[in-house]
This record gives sequence, C-alpha cells and structure tokens, in this order.
Amino acid sequence: MIKGRYLQAVGRRKRSSAFVKLFDGVGKLTINKKEIEAFDREIYLPLKLLGLDKSIDVVATVKGGGIMSRKGAIRLAIARALVKKDEANKPTLRKSGLLTRDSREKERKKPGLKRARRAPQWKKR
Repeated sequence: MIKGRYLQAVGRRKRSSAFVKLFDGVGKLTINKKEIEAFDREIYLPLKLLGLDKSIDVVATVKGGGIMSRKGAIRLAIARALVKKDEANKPTLRKSGLLTRDSREKERKKPGLKRARRAPQWKKR
C-alpha cells in the first residue's frame, strides 16, 4: 500500500458491524479510537496466517453487539480487506473459514411464548 493510502472493508456478525481500514505500519490495533495493547489472537488471525501481523496497522470502528460479536465482525472485515489487497490471499483465508459470514442471529420472540421457542409450562390440572 502507498503511504497515506488504506484498504477498507466491512464485516458483520450477529448485531455488530465493523468498518476496518488497513494501513502500512507496525502492527497497531485501534478500535473505536482507542489503541488496544493486548494482543488478541482471534482478531489478528487473518493477519497472522499471512504473516502480516507486524507490518499492517488496523483501525476499526465497531457498532452494536457484544464482545464476541464485535471480535468476529472485525476479523471478517480484516480478512475481506486482505483479499482486496491481494487476490492470492483468498484461498488461504477461505480454507481457514475466515471469509464466511456467520449468519446466525438471535431469533425473535413469538407471541404466546416465553422466548423464541420456549412455551409456557403445561399443566394438566
């Protein structure tokens, strides 16, 4: 990538959406304008597989969902941006399952039920 230029991609998981920009750098991770010091294997997995974890800075903006959902959204967005960078990365990331969008979401509550499928306890008398 040229200095000052970046690759961007969007990743989603459950109720989370992550907008990621990849810059040339030293491996810094910034999420919602906060620099994250702790190394998180799950988020860095696409970069680690390709050996780019020490040469690319990640700037992510994430909205919605919980912690695991946010991590999954960022990971997908990073993987998509790496495919934009070089199409040769696609088979490696696809084989590891990093380019597949996990479509599982919470099912809505139905009327007459306690939760999505949980019915009230049946009593005989």
